[in-house]
Amino acid sequence: MFSVFVPFDSTLKKLPATDPAALPDNAVWIDLLNPTMQEDRAVERLAGIAVPTREDMQEIEISSRLYIENGARFMTATLMCQSDTDMPRTTAVTFILAGHRLVTVRYDEPKPFALVEHKLARSCPPGISGEMVLMELLDAVIDRCADILERAGAEVDQVSHDIFEPESERQAKQYAQILIAIGRKGDLVSKIRESLVSIGRVVTFLSAVVEGVKWSKDMREQLKTMQRDVGSLTDHASYLSNKITFALDAMLGVVNLQQNNIIKLFSVMAVVLMPPTLIASIYGMNFRMMPELEWPHGYPMALVMMLMAAVLPYLLFKWKKWL
Repeated sequence: MFSVFVPFDSTLKKLPATDPAALPDNAVWIDLLNPTMQEDRAVERLAGIAVPTREDMQEIEISSRLYIENGARFMTATLMCQSDTDMPRTTAVTFILAGHRLVTVRYDEPKPFALVEHKLARSCPPGISGEMVLMELLDAVIDRCADILERAGAEVDQVSHDIFEPESERQAKQYAQILIAIGRKGDLVSKIRESLVSIGRVVTFLSAVVEGVKWSKDMREQLKTMQRDVGSLTDHASYLSNKITFALDAMLGVVNLQQNNIIKLFSVMAVVLMPPTLIASIYGMNFRMMPELEWPHGYPMALVMMLMAAVLPYLLFKWKKWL
């Protein structure tokens, strides 16, 4: 499907879906979502560009993601999707600036697109162009990444609190749940960092190509601000990634300590029970010539010896503070 946006008074109006062959010439933004071959060809005729295929958008080389062809600037970025769920994912989105018209090609629904659409439907600058829409989209994407990072940071802090809280309270929580939470946060932060890196490349590419284009001073300043924001968010994502790695190491260390305590308990029990077992084994042989068999108090004496043989190692371990 495709959406066409045209200026109308002080808003950007979304036209109802029509015949792709009859696209309006004053369209400022054409949004292709899971486009068909017919829609691709219609946009190519209107904008004079070659719309990249889904396979082309998946390429990871810089030369395949950021390039100029027939005067049009092609920029492919990796954006976050479903970040509010337990299964976040990334998707490739291509931004094409042809003249003063913006064409976006995507196969998913990142949230910034809906936010920008609603914002421009309420109000937009006079004389809006495709460059302005692109700046709005990039700004919304960066803001969205910042929001996700803030939420992820708060959740990582909560996970760290769960790990280092008093042992009596931590026992009630399942270690598996904490490990799953750490894994999910690590996956989310890595995807955000991947998205920020690709957005940073797009902003850098735009900053390089605008040198020969008559962009307003405000838009140039906005590009510089975006570069600084992307740089700071990338650093913050790296910090969160290191923090998640520390939390994972700490969690594995706590699990290791718990396992060691369990093994130590079994070892102490084995040592405590070994002398009584030895005494019981000796007096359980039932040889005819054993003198103790004739003693009237032999049985109570054997019980006392076994008890003392168990208590003495226990007291020794307690004195050494091994328990």
